[in-house]
Amino acid sequence: MVTKNAQAAAFPDALGKGDPEPPPPPPAAARSASRLSDRSREARKHIGGYFEQEMVEKFAVLKARLGMDNSELIKKAIDALYASESARRAFGERPDGRR
Repeated sequence: MVTKNAQAAAFPDALGKGDPEPPPPPPAAARSASRLSDRSREARKHIGGYFEQEMVEKFAVLKARLGMDNSELIKKAIDALYASESARRAFGERPDGRR
């Protein structure tokens, strides 16, 4: 029978067995591309949400039909809603639809 001390001593050696080689570092082009994407996020704010499956499916269909990414689709929706609300206010309507 192997004692606990012998098992503890063998543990670090056992960790190294069967481990795959670490993946090679990404090529320089991939590293510079990731840095560019980081720069494109400067001075921007992430907006997200958790939605029911029905809404997720609608979102996916619109993305596919319009050929937009998530950010573009959300921006289009916010712009449309903002324009609608601005028009309502211009005609004296309150957010609840009353005048």
